[in-house]
Amino acid sequence: MTTTHSSVDLTLRDISAGTTTGSTCSIELLDAPWDVDARDPGYGPGASMADPIPAAAPRQGEIPQEYRDASAEELDRRIRAAKAELGDRAVVLGHFYQRDEVIQYADHVGDSFQLATAATARTEAEAIIFCGVHFMAETADLLSGPEQAVILPNLAAGCSMADMADIDQVEESWEQLMEVYGGETPGVDGRMPVIPVTYMNSSAAIKGFVGRHGGIVCTSSNASTVLEWAFERGQRVLFFPDQHLGRNTAKAMGVSLDEMPMWNPGRPLGGNDAQTLQDAKVVLWHGFCSVHKRFTTAQIDTARAEHPGVRVIVHPECPMPVVDAADESGSTDYIRRAIEGAAEPTTFAIGTEINLVQRLAAQHPQHTIFCLDPVVCPCSTMYRIHPGYLAWALESLLDGEVINRISVGEDVAEPARVALERMLAAKPAPGSAAPASSVTPGPGPTPASSAAAER
Repeated sequence: MTTTHSSVDLTLRDISAGTTTGSTCSIELLDAPWDVDARDPGYGPGASMADPIPAAAPRQGEIPQEYRDASAEELDRRIRAAKAELGDRAVVLGHFYQRDEVIQYADHVGDSFQLATAATARTEAEAIIFCGVHFMAETADLLSGPEQAVILPNLAAGCSMADMADIDQVEESWEQLMEVYGGETPGVDGRMPVIPVTYMNSSAAIKGFVGRHGGIVCTSSNASTVLEWAFERGQRVLFFPDQHLGRNTAKAMGVSLDEMPMWNPGRPLGGNDAQTLQDAKVVLWHGFCSVHKRFTTAQIDTARAEHPGVRVIVHPECPMPVVDAADESGSTDYIRRAIEGAAEPTTFAIGTEINLVQRLAAQHPQHTIFCLDPVVCPCSTMYRIHPGYLAWALESLLDGEVINRISVGEDVAEPARVALERMLAAKPAPGSAAPASSVTPGPGPTPASSAAAER
């Protein structure tokens, strides 16, 4: 596929019109998000379209007709005018995976934790408009001031991976594990039987659960540091919701695959026997990112055959064989910095979300940068955010109305903040090895060892 611009939306339209070669996983990606919102519940077209959605998942109500009818040019004018009139009263945050048509209005662009952290520095902002997905807006609410409103432009922008660790399932699974491990009582070495670790890509309820049970949050760039923290305090770890990040990180730390059983929620003992769980070092929750599950070793083989000397970098949410076959793996911020740090023209094959890949390719024309997956298939839920929703959120603020506010109750927020504070305090020792999110470092920069970069 040959693209001449960074916009995935324009690429999809070119493919549909036959003006460029290539294919997409769903032609419905061209449908307006409000039309998708009006259909049966689901994550929408894109990488997560086949994932089952919880019955209680938020749905977006009807957006006013004027925003549905507005042209791209009118929406651009209205968004820029509203931002100018609001000034410092509102800050717009845009995730790396967001479509270009929205990213152009962002005051800050980054991964979910970088953006939540950026929000904490904007204390003058009355409203934080988070162009990302639901768990990211929740994290921003946890870390921002109580007087600040966090807005998700489209409530249907969830995350299928985050939804794979439902709080009721986690509570039930914990009860079963406590029966196997004899409860939350330290052993003779003073360590707890199991420490829960949740990826940043999880609901506030899950972060709260972790905080209540002595656990911690991790990002994709500090996962190894967090696991070291957990092993100092526990005999084993329950890692959720992403099995691949847990497996790739623990494997790089020397944990054998035999010591990493999968926990399938809904099955007795997660589908394991008690002895397997006793022998475990890391119990992996059966969750995954549907974007990163699309990448395969066959795609890497093709990239190497067609582009000798290609530098393959994938996200650690990819399956283990893909991470093992790549030259490097790292967070979205690691990927970005690796490309920025390449002094000589380089060919990069990237295994992460297509919006970021095409944007990097446009920003660095001295390199050849392409997505490992030849099929254009963006994150379903990130794609639910559209300039029409952003215009609606901004102009509503001008009218004195806060729409789609994301607010975490204090009973959940207090322990969730504890888990996040533990993550921030878990610093790698000076001179320690690079995080496991860099499996085979190439000539680019080393990944961040702090909590500043994740998905």
